[in-house]
Formats: sequence, structure tokens, C-alpha cells
Amino acid sequence: MSTFRPAAQDSAAVRWTVGALAVVIGILLLVLPLVAVFAEALRRGWEPAWQALTEPDTVAAIELTLIVALITVPFNTVGGLAAAWCIAKHDFPGKRLLVTLIELPFSVVAVSLNKVFVLIFGLQGWLGGWLQARDIQIIFALPGLVLATVFVTFPFVARTVIPLMVEQ
Repeated sequence: MSTFRPAAQDSAAVRWTVGALAVVIGILLLVLPLVAVFAEALRRGWEPAWQALTEPDTVAAIELTLIVALITVPFNTVGGLAAAWCIAKHDFPGKRLLVTLIELPFSVVAVSLNKVFVLIFGLQGWLGGWLQARDIQIIFALPGLVLATVFVTFPFVARTVIPLMVEQ
């Protein structure tokens, strides 16, 4: 049986090597791609980049992204905290189902999610006729974007908070 010593007892050379390796990996995975994106965007100078950013389609896309974020973030915060609190602090029928539903987006490919949304909300989908009769558009509209974003991001809130609540 081996014994482990705390990292603080490692030699300075080991600590510096591991630290330097972490910085190098961080640069390779985070900073380098960001630099590449900006370098490519600014390849022809600031003027074309600014023109691209101020085009009506670009401004509309940025506005739509901000609207989706403004709706999704509060929903995920409240819903994720509530789900995490229920899972961490209480035993109830359906707890396993709730955990499964929270973890579902981690196992579903985004393409599959798109297919499911079309099968449910599309014109030929389960709710398509009912939605069309009431002039409600989900697919390719703000509600669909919000639903997809919530579905994909909700688990990150809940799964981040659950261990903290269990510890307390």
C-alpha cells in the first residue's frame, strides 16, 4: 500500500514544472485560438472588420444573441438552483428521473436535438398543426432558440451547484 503526500510537499522543481505545463496547455487551448480568430478577422485591417460588425445582419444577430441570453440566464439560474436544491437536500419520488433529465443534454448530440425540435414543433411535427392554427412559431424563431439554449446550458448550472449544496 502506497502513501500519498500532499502536493505542498513536492519539490519546487515539480511544482514549477506542473505549473508551467498548465500555463502552456491553457495558452494552447484558450489563448492561441482566440488570437487566431482575431488575427483572421483583422487580416485586412480595422475598417473591413468594423464594416462587417456594423452591417444590419450582424447587428441583428448580436441583438438576438443578447435577447436569448437575457431570457436564458435568469431561467437557468432560478431553475438550476431549484433543481440542485431539491436533489441535494431532499429525497422524493422522481429524484432519479430529475437527475436523468438534467444529465440528458450531456449525452444528446446537438444534431439529434435539432431533429427532435423539428419532429415536435415543425409543420409536420406532433404539435406543428396545432401551433400553425394558432399562428405560433417555435422553430426558426426566438422561442426555439431559447428552448434549445436552455436545454443545452441548464445542466451546467445544476451540476455545478449540486456538489456545493451536498457539502453544506
